[in-house]
Amino acid sequence: MHILLCTQPRDTCYVASAGLPDLIYSGYQPHAYSWDDFPPLKDILDAVHKMLPGSTFNSLLLNRYKGGNDYVGWHSDDEKLYGSTPEIASVSFGCERDFILKKKSGKSSQERRSDDKPPLKRSRKSSQDDQHSFMLKHGSLLVMRGNTQRDWLHSVPKRAKAETTRINLTFRLVLQE
Repeated sequence: MHILLCTQPRDTCYVASAGLPDLIYSGYQPHAYSWDDFPPLKDILDAVHKMLPGSTFNSLLLNRYKGGNDYVGWHSDDEKLYGSTPEIASVSFGCERDFILKKKSGKSSQERRSDDKPPLKRSRKSSQDDQHSFMLKHGSLLVMRGNTQRDWLHSVPKRAKAETTRINLTFRLVLQE
């Protein structure tokens, strides 16, 4: 079964529990496969649930980066179907790649405030406070939760020295409509 066709700068596959709403992001709507179609992915989901007690993920977006030219640009996973404070568990296999977080601009973060409080004023300290880089190694688990998607952007940039394949599994909870 060939499943990895899309017009993104990497290959993707979406797996979700039955009855969940469709995933649509950046104008792309992937076909939702069942966990039964990919038993090893269900086993990894079970392992993630054991590592993160209390977490309940019901969907997975798999990304395959074939080399250093495959990437994901700056974005937040802030689709309404994930709720206001989504938790995302990201498991990486294969080639090490940089994962970079950068603080959203003050205006963007302020516009997203949903608690009716006045916008927060942020002093400009240093770029170290506004950006963080992590090397995602084979077998690593990165968890984003709380207001991460509201306040931060993230990306996996192109890297000339990344010559081998990286598989990234991002587990998420899709809310029922």
